[in-house]
Order: sequence, then structure tokens, then C-alpha cells
Amino acid sequence: MYFERDATRETTLEEAKTLSPEVAEANLTIHPYVMCGGSGTRLWPLSRTCMPKQFVSLVEGDPTTFQSTVLRVAGACGFGRPTVVAPVANRHVVVEQMLAVGAWADVILEPEGRDSCAAVAVAALHAFRLAPEAVVLVMSADHFVDDVTGFVRACTEAAVLAGEGHVVVFGTAPDRAAPEFGYILPGETIGAGPAARVARFFEKPDAARATALASDGALWNAGYFLFRADVMIEEMDRHVPEVMGAVRAALDGAIAERDALSLGTAGFADAPKLSFDRAVMEATGRAVVFPIGFRWLDIGTWGSLWDASAKDGNGNALHGRVHARETRDSIVRSQGGLLTAVLGLEGVVVVTTDDAVLVTTRERAGEVKELVGALRAESSPETDDHLRMHRPWGWYQRIDVGARFQVKRIMVRPKGRLSLQKHHHRAEHWVVVRGTAEVTVDGIVTLVHENESVQLPIGCVHRLANPGKISLELVEIQVGSYTGEDDIVRFDDDYGR
Repeated sequence: MYFERDATRETTLEEAKTLSPEVAEANLTIHPYVMCGGSGTRLWPLSRTCMPKQFVSLVEGDPTTFQSTVLRVAGACGFGRPTVVAPVANRHVVVEQMLAVGAWADVILEPEGRDSCAAVAVAALHAFRLAPEAVVLVMSADHFVDDVTGFVRACTEAAVLAGEGHVVVFGTAPDRAAPEFGYILPGETIGAGPAARVARFFEKPDAARATALASDGALWNAGYFLFRADVMIEEMDRHVPEVMGAVRAALDGAIAERDALSLGTAGFADAPKLSFDRAVMEATGRAVVFPIGFRWLDIGTWGSLWDASAKDGNGNALHGRVHARETRDSIVRSQGGLLTAVLGLEGVVVVTTDDAVLVTTRERAGEVKELVGALRAESSPETDDHLRMHRPWGWYQRIDVGARFQVKRIMVRPKGRLSLQKHHHRAEHWVVVRGTAEVTVDGIVTLVHENESVQLPIGCVHRLANPGKISLELVEIQVGSYTGEDDIVRFDDDYGR
């Protein structure tokens, strides 16, 4: 990949003083909030609603962009403990991925997606309740940044402006006319620069307009914002009072749980779905753009992933088990070990997974979102769900399905357990292939070891748990008139489902 992680994830106090003596003198602490909303449908079939792009490794072996975003600020001098704002559906993925890289953050859960304006309101109000003049950094979880030191430098210098009451947005010089990005036209500089007041925002212009804007000195809107909590609350109360009322109610009704703060469902549902850029940034008179020097990229389409990827001598970005012959300037990706062979093509996108295949051109890769919408209208299950579905206790993956039967692989983490449940329409047969299973059937607890099995009749009340220190893996065979996931009656659940 063009964007590789910088091994330096922390900036020492002395380095921070060198990068920005003003910050050290002002004794500012930046409170980072990582926004994890969005489904990344333009990167389907790799990115889906159940596991959007920010939680998927776009390059095999690399951390996800969510993990990289948290690592970028966790432990860096001048930054407070990060807070992640995420959909409740991705709760356990968030926790699991932070544990995997040793990053720690507070988590706020949105009961449903209400777009970026509501998410920023959550950050501003939450930070205000900690400290009214807290300097807040809002970051998207799906961006590539390869220069941690440059990122820290930009944040600490921009924090001074935010502390003075400006609403700062990062802008980066475009290297091409990109209609998929928003643009910012700088106006009058502030002091000695480099920051300038925002003259105007342009939301995703057409190609001709993008070319003209780049020539006029416009910057790409990088989607990072810094502001004082009290200043942003004042601006949002003025421009989007209906959003603020709903989010205040949601925070007032929030429930603190063991690993997250869950916003109140009733209040949050009343927040209108609005873009923060359009509803607030284009309306406020306090907007300031801060040009950044570090390399930044929002991987939003297969075409932009090709742009950012390392390529072979024929201009191809190849990932996974791929064989390309007489093919040029293409991105070909095989996810899940399926052999993907391409012959005699140019400028194409070919993506294969265990259950779906995408073939398009790089030129039309931005239209995948509309394709996904059409698939969803047809109720295709592959639209939103992967074969492997992650759960708080581990995961399951469908191996085969047919009339009156389904076969799955199941993995349960050490000390994890499924809910106490029953099914009305199916019986199940479990075969343990690794570890030890603790199986409860109608109140009777049994230990089932490797190469042993247990039968679960229709209607029995049962539970599966892993009492051991290694992952439990088993094969589940379901037989019955209906094998859908909604044929589950839960009596007790550790995860509140």
C-alpha cells in the first residue's frame, strides 16, 4: 500500500513542544472523538453493513483504518483519552478491534444512524459535560494517514486556533480533480498563516468544477474538525436546534454499561439526518481552514483504493489469490482464498468473496453504491451480511444451506457464551473440533470435548459456553422446517440482546 503505518505512534512531551511551543505554553489538551458511522457501500462486497470498511483490513495483514485512527492519538502527548462514537450494531467489533491492538478508548453507542450532524453534537455535548472549554478533535474512522508526527503537529497547531474560538477544518492540496471529495476555498489568512478563514465550501462538484477549484487554490475537505465544546454547542444551537434537542435528550437518557455509554433510544431517534458540513460548517461564521502537510486519503471507492495501492509492472493492484495475465491498470482482489483469474482486461475492478463477485470498470466504480441499493431492494442477503457474522462471543460462518438444513462453523472465545435459548422450528447437532464446550440442555450441564457431539432436540432450552483458555470451534448442523436467525427465543443473555 502507498499508505503504510508509521511505526511511531507516540509523540513525547519534548517533541510536542518542538512541534508546537504555543500548545505547550497554552497547556491545551485535545479530546479526540472517532466517528465510526457509515456503511462504506462503495467498497462492496468487501465492505457491508454488518462489517463496514473502517473495520476491514483493506490490505491483508495491516490494521483496519479504525484501529489506525485510534492508535494515532492513543498515548500521544497533548491528547486525552479517545472516545469512539459508533453504531450499537458494531459495539463488539469496536471493542474487539481495540483489544487486538492494545488501544483503549471510551465508547458511546448510537442506537441508530442519524448522520454526521448528530454524531458531532454527541461529541460536543459529551466533551462539554467533562469540561466546557475542552478542545475537541473529530476524526473519521475510515481515512488513511501515514505520517503520525505530521498529524500530531497539525492537530496541536490547529488546537491553538480552536482554543481561541475558531472552528477549524483540515484541508489538503488536491493532486487531481476529484469529484468525490468536498472542496474548501480559503479566504483571508489569520495572522501569519497558514490558516485562513473559509470563503466557501463546495460539496462534491462535477469534474469540470473540481478542476477549476483546484486551479483557484481550493483544498480538499479532509473531514477533521477542531473546536471548543462550548463554541460548537453555541453554533449548533443556532443552526440545528432540533438536532441539539434530540441529542441532549439522548445523553440525559443514556445508560452507562460495562464497556460503553448507550445513548437513549427515544431521544436520539428524533434527531434529523443532516450532514454536519452542510448544516453547520457552511452556516457558521467561525470556520477556518488549516492546510495540512501530512499525506491523507479517504478510500471511498475501488478506484481510490487502486490509486493508493502498490502496483506491479502492468499497473495492477493485486490482493489475495489472484492470477492476472495480459491485464493492465486494474485492481483484482480475492477475499477468502478463492482463486481469481483475469485475462486480457484493462482498467477493471474484480473483487471476489466467498459469497459475492463484483466486476466493473475503475471509471464506474463510484456507482457501486447505487448497485448495492438495487441489490437491497431485491432483498439479497449478500447485500448487508457476510458469510462470517461476528457476535460478542465470537463468530459463526455458514458452510452450506438447503431445503430444511443449514451447516455452520462456530467459534466461541475463551469465557464467552451464547444466550440461553430455544428454537421452534429446528433441531441442532453440535460436533466439537477444537477446545471444550460447556453445553446446557434443559438445565443439565455437560462438557463436550474434541471429536464428541451433542444433540439438541426442537424446543429444548440450551446454551453453549467456552469454559477453557483456547478458542472453542465446532460444526453445527441444523435440521428443520425453518433455519432463519430470527427463530431464537432468548431467556438470558450476557450481552443484553
